[in-house]
Order: sequence, then structure tokens, then C-alpha cells
Amino acid sequence: MTPAAAIAGAKNGKLLPLYIVAGDERFLRDQVVAELRAASLGNGVAAFNEDRFTAGETDVEKIISAARTVPMMAPRRFVLVRGIERWEGSGDEDSKKETPLDRLAQYAAEPIDSTCVVLTATKLDGRRKLASVAKKQGFLVTCDVLSRQELPRWILERFKERGNPCEPDVADLLAEIAGPELAYVNDAIERLALHAGLEKPVTENDVSECIARVRTADTWALVDAVRARELGTALKNLADVYDPRDRGLPLLGALAWSIRQLARFKAGIDAGLREDDAAKAAGVFQPFRARELSQKAKTFRGRELERWILVLAEADLALKSSRRPAQAILEDMLTRLCRRTAA
Repeated sequence: MTPAAAIAGAKNGKLLPLYIVAGDERFLRDQVVAELRAASLGNGVAAFNEDRFTAGETDVEKIISAARTVPMMAPRRFVLVRGIERWEGSGDEDSKKETPLDRLAQYAAEPIDSTCVVLTATKLDGRRKLASVAKKQGFLVTCDVLSRQELPRWILERFKERGNPCEPDVADLLAEIAGPELAYVNDAIERLALHAGLEKPVTENDVSECIARVRTADTWALVDAVRARELGTALKNLADVYDPRDRGLPLLGALAWSIRQLARFKAGIDAGLREDDAAKAAGVFQPFRARELSQKAKTFRGRELERWILVLAEADLALKSSRRPAQAILEDMLTRLCRRTAA
């Protein structure tokens, strides 16, 4: 089950008596748990109908006892157990000793309808009986980290929920500079929606002013300087827009976004697409932007853009893991980009 399906079911009053919410994306896990809790407790008194436990700190029998308790002045109880992966090593696998996860699998065979039990985990061994039962019966909610391709769609959906129109290329830019952690991306969405105003469209300028602190025009100026092999101009542009507070990561993200747009556009043209169709394939939908891409793409040759993307990826890794000064890493990146290579 996807997080969206679990949330939709909760909002429609179609609650299951048991859920396992597992995956590396904590924001999605927390979002699903919050919706399940709200749907379970409704207008009931939470103090009488909610229990929270942490695996490894509470005996599993106490948890099952809480699940079997009758609701008080409410139609349903809510029981949350966090970190059930802590029980992965419980018991001797070669013995017949029952583990806490085995006990929960037994409960899953006959859960109590008047209680919504939610078990959370970052990782859960799929070979466990509880995991296989959850998959078979459809109460496993998988909260995996979104891929780079999925993230812009998620951003568009969040803006839609808030009532702020957003173009796909703006969502793609935000995914590049704010992703992949959804907690940070969601915080950026909240700030952008407030910055733009109620029901107002979120634009590239909003992203530049509120999130990246660098204008899209500045990133294209860097692209133009590097393409012309004007290292001095590129270094000056970098000095003008570099912000030591964020180690230049939003700037690098915006630069990578611009280069990838160029690469996708050029790939579309090379594949025989018309300029408008190539622009759409690159995530650009405004005619004036498509014309700009067309003009810039004509100045590139061979596999130059592919080399640029590799250099940018290496710079991104260095910014996140190296102890070198961030500005020195970016300056070295520009020097490498300005080098002439065979077409």
C-alpha cells in the first residue's frame, strides 16, 4: 500500500485494524501515522483511547493487551508502536522460542476491529512472518525515499493541496535544490506558499528569493561564462552569488538543474524532436524559455554537457563530504568546466 492510499483510506473512514508503516522516508511515515491517528480518534478523548510504545522498551504482551482494550467514550482506540525493527534480533532463530514479531503476527490473524494498531519501522526483514502476512493482507504501508523523477510530482501535489499553482519546471528546480529529504522539501514548500501569497502562483523568482538565494539568471550567467571558457568571469560571478551559510549547495543545485535542462533539450533535438516538444521533454513549457534553451543548446558540441554533469556531481559529493572550504571546491569545479576537451 502506498502512503497516499493509506491516507486516502483514513480520510474516507476506511481504517484497517492493523498497519505496518515502514521505510526510510521519515516524513512520509510521520504523515501516514498522523492521518491514521486523526481518523482513529476522531472526536474521542485521546487521553482514554491512545497508547504509544517503543519496541524493546515495552513487553509485547502489554502492547497486545492495550490493543484489546475496549474504547472509552469513542468508537475506536489508537495504539502506536515505534521501531519494531528493534525486535529483529529477538529470540534464537534456530529455536522454537516465540519472538515479539511472531506474537504480533499472531495478533494480525485476529486483530480487534475497535482498535487501530500502527507499527512503524525504518527497515523490516521481508522474510519475517509478520512482514509476509502484512504484504498478503495489504496492511503494509511502504514509505520509501522518492526518486529524483518522482519528487517533482510530489511537490506539485503539495502545492495543489495548498492552492498555489506551480509550473512543472519550477517544481523540478525545487526538487534539485531542496531534495531529496521530504521534511526539508516540505518546509521549502511551506515557505514558498507563504512568500507567494494565498492562491498565488509559485515562480522561479520565488524559489530564488526564498530558497536558493540565487537568481536563475545568475546560474545562466555562470553557464554562459563557462561555455565561453571565461574562467575569470565565471569566478567573479561565483563570488557575487556564493553564500557561505549554505556552502553553495543551492547554487550548485540550480546550476545542475540548468545544465540538465540543456542536456535533455539537446537529447530531444538530436532524437529528431521539434523544438517545442524537446523543450517539454526537458521540463520547459514557456515559449520564451524554450527559445532561450534552443539558442544555448546550439553553442554546445559533442559530449560536453555529459562531462559537465559528471563534474557537477563530483562537486556535490565534495561539498557534502569534504573538509575543504566550500568556495574552493566550487572554484575548482569552474576551472575543470572551463577546460577544453575533445568533442
